Amino acid sequence: MSAGFLEGNRVVLLEGGGAYFAALEAAIDDAESEIHLESYIFEPDETGLRIAAALSRAAARGVAVHVLVDGFGGRPFVDTLHDQLIAAGVRVLIYRPEIRAMSLRRHRLRRLHRKLVTVDARLAFVGGINIIDDVPRGGPDAPRHDYAVQVEGPLLADIVASVRRLWWLVSWVNLKRREERAPRLAPRAEPSGDVRAAFLIRDNLGHRRDIEEAYLQAIATAEREVIIACAYFFPGRRFRQALTIASQRGVTVIVLLQGLSDHPMLAYATKALYRYFLDNRIRLFEYHQSYLHAKVAVADSRWATVGSSNIDPFSLLLAREANLVIEDARFAARLRSSLLRAMDEGSVELRAEDWRKLPLLRRMATWLAYQGVRLAIGIAGFRGKH
Repeated sequence: MSAGFLEGNRVVLLEGGGAYFAALEAAIDDAESEIHLESYIFEPDETGLRIAAALSRAAARGVAVHVLVDGFGGRPFVDTLHDQLIAAGVRVLIYRPEIRAMSLRRHRLRRLHRKLVTVDARLAFVGGINIIDDVPRGGPDAPRHDYAVQVEGPLLADIVASVRRLWWLVSWVNLKRREERAPRLAPRAEPSGDVRAAFLIRDNLGHRRDIEEAYLQAIATAEREVIIACAYFFPGRRFRQALTIASQRGVTVIVLLQGLSDHPMLAYATKALYRYFLDNRIRLFEYHQSYLHAKVAVADSRWATVGSSNIDPFSLLLAREANLVIEDARFAARLRSSLLRAMDEGSVELRAEDWRKLPLLRRMATWLAYQGVRLAIGIAGFRGKH
């Protein structure tokens, strides 16, 4: 599978679950032959039931529907929708089924975190949006801030090959046999637009650092501005240094982070890095309008990425992830405008002097959380610069 840039793609930015689920449901309802859907979370809520119903309708009219859900993130799916979809004719597999509580053993932290859908080998969705209600239950009234892209064109060859290969591998592991490879559609990979882009994955075989290296190269070559929006931001030393060096050479570096978090431990650990970033003239914004779940970036309004990978050790060194990297001024400008709007309407910029004035107990809490996450990373077996 090529990780190189390909010309001639059509890439549409989908902002938030409202746009994403409408496009996804329409594509499923138009499917004629084959659907592959991968998700870390597939909740049995209103959105999950809506997408499950669309998948069931597709299976009823003879479409070969494949659903692959992570065994940890998708535990409610296993208890509810799993059997319903199988009864409807959908082929369902669970990636690393969880039998016991989550542990810090490295192999149990290797999760399926990517969110990919292919339809009839002609259309794909890549991004960070799980199958879950856009407005979190019991949380803020505003929808999660997240992104996906709809893709057509030559990149379909790489994306379709990736989802088919992972389905085949997981079917062998789960069923202790290899599924017979039935005749499949050839990916419709003829030019569909004018966007230059690359499909990148992270796995534990030949693509361990592809996504991280794409970020680092974009930061290293940026001349004016880098904007990163990341739900879980706990970069290693190499990534922190890249941001610092960019700032020192005059690049405006902005990081948009969660202000509201559903994982307080990691959020507090990230806050322990705030002073380092602020002291190195890196601008930090916390998003408070709702939960920030985005994993995107823009550099110099010419390079952009949208995908599932956070900037933390679990995404960059363990989980299966997938990102699209786009070199297109129009797409980058649209994503940049969306991020600037989120910063303007729903975020608070942090100042170095305000951070230094925080109560001692608050600063101690962030330090303890930071040490706790570092300890967890160490137990899981990470070493050195990461």
